[in-house]
Amino acid sequence: MTSTKSSITGLVLEYDSGIIPPPYSHVFRLSLDWSSGDLSTVLDLHYTEREELSEEEIFDEGFTPNDDYSHKGTLNSVWIKPLLQLYETTRWSSKDIEDGGITVTPLEKGKDEGVKIPSNQEEWQLMAQDLIQAIYETVKKEAPLKIDYRQVEGDQITDCSLTVHFSVREVIFEKNGASRVVNWEYAIQLMKIVFTPDYHYELAKEEAGTKRGAYINCGDGYWHELGKGVMNIDPSFDAVKKIRTGFADLIEGE
Repeated sequence: MTSTKSSITGLVLEYDSGIIPPPYSHVFRLSLDWSSGDLSTVLDLHYTEREELSEEEIFDEGFTPNDDYSHKGTLNSVWIKPLLQLYETTRWSSKDIEDGGITVTPLEKGKDEGVKIPSNQEEWQLMAQDLIQAIYETVKKEAPLKIDYRQVEGDQITDCSLTVHFSVREVIFEKNGASRVVNWEYAIQLMKIVFTPDYHYELAKEEAGTKRGAYINCGDGYWHELGKGVMNIDPSFDAVKKIRTGFADLIEGE
């Protein structure tokens, strides 16, 4: 019996956001094919049910009236291994998707092997989001995500940054002019936590603070102080503390 690794040469990911309201509601189809060695991609992303929204309402949510996107091209083949690993460790569900979700169709030498529904929906949705972000970076539609961070203890100021290069699936940590590659899963988890709390822009500054504490800039030029301008939403999840700890570990780990 041939192993999955040798037999599967591609995947088709199809997603429907389900009951999420516009302008956020969308569908996409992402076709991935590595039968020739390269990772060929075809993406069709379409935002749905926007007919009843005004342009102003769409802009107010941070979107534009022309957010649909289609792309055909190649991605760095570094993504093939994590895709196969996720596929091989996934348990498949016999239940239909009712309120939106993602389906996975394996391809064997270009042949459709039938639609499957992964039970680990969130993992597949995150993988698809990462791949779409990789496409956006590869075609220069979006820049790599960069977080600047300052830790002030006594008279010691430590400035550092974390840059996520989805296009090559690599995260670079930089401190005092020296940079190193850090673990992908660790960095992505930290990035998710960074965007969990509330950011109070009325307290934001254009320069990082110099008093004892921790300060973060999520790429839009504004600096927020953790615990003052960045506050936890969920009292049972201390995201602010986890951000501090995550960056402190990176700063200390040479």
